Amino acid sequence: MAVGFVLINVAPGAEKKVFDTLIKFEEIQELYPLFGDYDLIAKIQAPDYETLSDIVVNKIRTLKGVTETKTLTGAKF
Repeated sequence: MAVGFVLINVAPGAEKKVFDTLIKFEEIQELYPLFGDYDLIAKIQAPDYETLSDIVVNKIRTLKGVTETKTLTGAKF
């Protein structure tokens, strides 16, 4: 199981529309709006890191209004 936290920047005025779209993605376990350097943070769970990468690159980054992402992956101790 792969877990990732995706920090997302959105074009001004598109925050609510992007949020409403992302919240419907079954892979997104949690989604929160932020103040500061990023507009949203999404917790993603996927079977493996290849699938996690596919979700970020092909589902999140391609959304109209998304301008930048930064993905932090979970580590195991």
